[in-house]
Amino acid sequence: MQVGFIGLGAMGFGMASNLLAKGFGLSVIANRNRQPVEALLALGASESKSYVELAAASDVVILCLPDSDVVERVVAVLEPELRKGQILIDTGTSSLASTAKLAGRMEAIGVSFAEAPLTGGTKQAEAGELGALVGAEDAVFERIEQVLRAFCAAVQHFGPVGAGGRAKLVNNYMVLGIAALVLEAFHAADVVGADWAKLYDVVIRGSGDSGVFRRVIGGALEDDFKGYVFSVKAAHKDLRYITEMNKELGLATPLNKAVLDIFARAEAQGYGELMISELLRGDIQKRLGAG
Repeated sequence: MQVGFIGLGAMGFGMASNLLAKGFGLSVIANRNRQPVEALLALGASESKSYVELAAASDVVILCLPDSDVVERVVAVLEPELRKGQILIDTGTSSLASTAKLAGRMEAIGVSFAEAPLTGGTKQAEAGELGALVGAEDAVFERIEQVLRAFCAAVQHFGPVGAGGRAKLVNNYMVLGIAALVLEAFHAADVVGADWAKLYDVVIRGSGDSGVFRRVIGGALEDDFKGYVFSVKAAHKDLRYITEMNKELGLATPLNKAVLDIFARAEAQGYGELMISELLRGDIQKRLGAG
């Protein structure tokens, strides 16, 4: 099976490397940074000079892009070049409305669409240990499962298109809610004079422990506030999609609004490119009006 890959960022490079390691033919396309392309070419990938070329060379096209607006722009360029029987997989956390629209457009031209948003970060991508929450028709899932397992340790099929995205938004709501609470709780600890290292030591031995907690606080103890490798901008984007879903389902709550507001304010004040764990810094917390 020949795979085309669009989006060779920090996550995409690791995913593409694992596809090659598992024996898939791989076509890639450069964006602004040629470094990941050169590294993949050295591993056996082929380079497409255009979306036309990439579509022609691929049975499956994987998108690993930052948000639904970018996905829609890329699909609009790809669409005239796609052919019946191909499969398009969106591995990003996307807007449910956008996903449904794209799936309908692909169905109209005989192209199968699948969503496979991922859990994990760059380390898991490199190690082939991501998790995929798949929304696809049963027959499509059967065709793409082994492709996803090239870079995922867990591949779960939640149902047709839309089901995987809804499950991923539920996951991200939980994760970002915990992150927001950890940020504010440890800012409070700073204000009251509680030693972070001592507090961390007892928290990890109790029910407050979590992967989110360790990633946000662990590095900060060594004055490294970039331990949680997920940007404020990405968090705000995901929370917008989560809020859209919750409003549609009648599930919007004051907590939903509060978590969204934390990251919306942070991006509005110019912190969008920071990692969310960097919001832990006292000077930023004060500017955000925490405490």
